[in-house]
Amino acid sequence: MYGYAENKLPRAASPEAAGVSSDAVEQMLAEIESSGVNEHGFMIVRGGRVAAESFRFPYAADRPHIMYSSSKPVTATAVGFAVDEGLLTLDTKVLDIFPDYRPRKRDEKLETLTVRHLITMQSGKKPSILANKTKDNWLQSYFDAPFEFAPGAGFDYVNENCYVLCAIVSRVAGMSVTEYLTPRLWEPLGIPVPFWETDPRGIEVGGWGIFMSAESLAKFGLCYLNAGMFQGRQVIPEWFAREAVKNHKPLINGGEPDFEPGYGYCIWRSGPGNSYRFEGMFGQICFVFEKHDALVVVIAGEMNTGRIHDYVWNHFPNGFIDADETVKPREGLGEKLAGRHIDALPVRARSPLEKTIEGKTIRFRNSLLLKAFGFPMSVLTLAATYMTRDRAGNINDVRLTFGADTCSMTWTEGDETNTVLCGMDGKHRETPITLAGTKYTAFCSASWKDQNTLEVEITPVESISSRVLEFAFHRRKVRMTPSGIPSVKVMIDGISAGTDTQFKNKYFIAFARKTLEIVKIIIEPVHKGRLKK
Repeated sequence: MYGYAENKLPRAASPEAAGVSSDAVEQMLAEIESSGVNEHGFMIVRGGRVAAESFRFPYAADRPHIMYSSSKPVTATAVGFAVDEGLLTLDTKVLDIFPDYRPRKRDEKLETLTVRHLITMQSGKKPSILANKTKDNWLQSYFDAPFEFAPGAGFDYVNENCYVLCAIVSRVAGMSVTEYLTPRLWEPLGIPVPFWETDPRGIEVGGWGIFMSAESLAKFGLCYLNAGMFQGRQVIPEWFAREAVKNHKPLINGGEPDFEPGYGYCIWRSGPGNSYRFEGMFGQICFVFEKHDALVVVIAGEMNTGRIHDYVWNHFPNGFIDADETVKPREGLGEKLAGRHIDALPVRARSPLEKTIEGKTIRFRNSLLLKAFGFPMSVLTLAATYMTRDRAGNINDVRLTFGADTCSMTWTEGDETNTVLCGMDGKHRETPITLAGTKYTAFCSASWKDQNTLEVEITPVESISSRVLEFAFHRRKVRMTPSGIPSVKVMIDGISAGTDTQFKNKYFIAFARKTLEIVKIIIEPVHKGRLKK
């Protein structure tokens, strides 16, 4: 996914050498392991050096990972550069950038909408959380969405505000946001130019969709921690880096930005030690502890991000101590940090069916209901596709071949065909794949659950999820049962919890939740197919 290797941050000889308690690191690790939280890895940085890090293989510090809403501060930073270069101001009216989207009938609220309203989540716009992102004109959909309140009169966290910010930067800069940021942000920080999902017209989605490594997120966080400086160079304009991390909610009541808990320029303020954070769904978080010259980066696949807040804040900032370069690494801690991994499917007895199904194509009947919903089932789980413009899906033409300790699976989704190599010896195998127009690295395993049932596990590590496909064979008939981590239940429950903010009428809320309960049942149905001769 990256074009070149990442420049790494310096590593401290021990946590104590960087001013971090090994006790706190070990206790946080123990809490992660005992809690069952779906965490992929963490990195603790203090004084510009990595004090401790631990990632569950195959996740790694330098491997790209979907960032979800931790994309938003990157979008805000692009706006900061544009303002600093005189391309616009925070008080530029959105319709002055997009006069071609001014409606025939004058809309007084829309006429007052500014860049500042978008970047502080005070736009008042209310696009539907269930909007189909495969549709073409996202900007028109945004302008057509109703206002919940007048711009500047309230706060509502709306992903599409950041999409419009990307559209604005792209228009005033005359290039994509990724191109605009390359010489200004990515190159100075030594970050490989990341992949960023776009709308059908090529505009970065802004509020989500960027793929960065934990190491890249840490460097981005360090730049804000140091008022825009990185390793002695002013990268982000100082005025913007300082202003972005303040709480701008007081502006709603005519006040001035402050350092109380709240929201800045796409950055959350809260937690112990007057800290702030970049936060993305499923636990892509950079906690910045200003007073301690430190940060903690987490990547995960956990729907309940409060669990991640808990295990970080339970141990930090209290775990920051005076640095002592003389302290040697604690015996056994390095092995604990480096020895974590995601389990492959277990080794089980092989099935004589392998000879029968070897190389034959399994043709499945596509679900018309899933197609109607706009979510055809993919090897990528719903958690990975529900906000994308290309949702892939309709797994078909599956072929399985078997080796001494491996199984290969080939399948199609739309116009994409992939083959993965799966370990059957209790170890993952690594294969590059492309799904929904995005390149991933899949770590895969397979195992016979019984003589007639084969399980295949596929983990695209740049994503937050794993997919397990269970193939049950009965003569020429095949039933494929999908499941995933995080599960559809967890995902739908999370969406359902947001319906009370999307709808005000209690009957609409009840209807939406009932509908989502039905979706939970049908979104991952058993797929019926046959072995072709």
